[in-house]
Amino acid sequence: MYASIRGSRRPSTPRKSRLTFRLAVLASTVALGAAGLAVAATPSSAATCNGYVGLTFDDGPTGSTSALLSVLRANGVRATMFNVGQNVQNNQSAARAQVDAGMWVANHSWNHAHMTSMNQSQMQSDLSQTNSAIQAATGIRPQLFRPPYGETNSTLQSVASSLGLRQVIWDVDSQDWNGASVSQIVSNASRLQDGQVILMHDGIQNTRDAIPQIMANLTSRNLCPGMISPSTGRAVAPDGTPPPTTPPPTGTPTTPPPSGGCTATATTPNVWGDRYNTSVTVQGASNWTVVVALTPPQRVSTTWNGSPSWDSTGYVMTMRSNGSGNTFGFTTMMNGNSGARPQIRSCTAG
Repeated sequence: MYASIRGSRRPSTPRKSRLTFRLAVLASTVALGAAGLAVAATPSSAATCNGYVGLTFDDGPTGSTSALLSVLRANGVRATMFNVGQNVQNNQSAARAQVDAGMWVANHSWNHAHMTSMNQSQMQSDLSQTNSAIQAATGIRPQLFRPPYGETNSTLQSVASSLGLRQVIWDVDSQDWNGASVSQIVSNASRLQDGQVILMHDGIQNTRDAIPQIMANLTSRNLCPGMISPSTGRAVAPDGTPPPTTPPPTGTPTTPPPSGGCTATATTPNVWGDRYNTSVTVQGASNWTVVVALTPPQRVSTTWNGSPSWDSTGYVMTMRSNGSGNTFGFTTMMNGNSGARPQIRSCTAG
């Protein structure tokens, strides 16, 4: 999944004694056991740091996200999670857990494709779909975007900007994706300077094991984990905004929150080598409009039991009821992308 990137574009704590720092970590861990949630990097402690670095983790959420969050919280770390939209759609609870743990969530494309090979409309659809999935799962709309593999161009940067996303690459590559050992990851992280950002990944054991040593090194240099500024793309002091307490929208990954009095749920009853069928059931209204987004380069070839229309990209379909009942369907040609499935963006009655 990871590729070699040339040069730098590849994929402070308070002035206290080390003993004091360890006691603070212990206290935060005890609080976590008692309350189930603790964010140790508070605005009051961050205010005395001599500098800030951005710890970032790509490609989540994964089956190991819970383990990563446990290590981060135990070490008083808030980090930025560059999430893949398809992973968020398939694991909304893990995405929500990131936010509940005090992490910042950001856009890392829909399915980690080489986006510079896309045209502008495909880029727009990809990033919009990822934004929607993250917002549906967490209630937060991303402000940051990291292109897969660090590959970018002026078109992609322009599209990201039009969606309110600041592009963030990295200054230091941990090389965890390349099989780096714990000591190598720690050594790479030791190069971080004030304002810089490091690339790490969700789902890698060596990365989790390296976090306590990374934090010890940062502490010795009076550097603290910070947030990444949407204005500059550099690490800055956390803004003090606590993790949200509003419950996430309910529903399955393919069912958006109720909107206008109806919900729509998608299933995929038939899958072949080059195409698959999607069946969508609408509840709560007999006259409805459902918006469905595809992942490029997939395309719908056939629809039934509804009246479809398309946006200018050809990847967002609006299906309206036509008197054929509350279940409609369509066939999607994979066009080389066998893993993606359509995302229902909204269901509106009337």
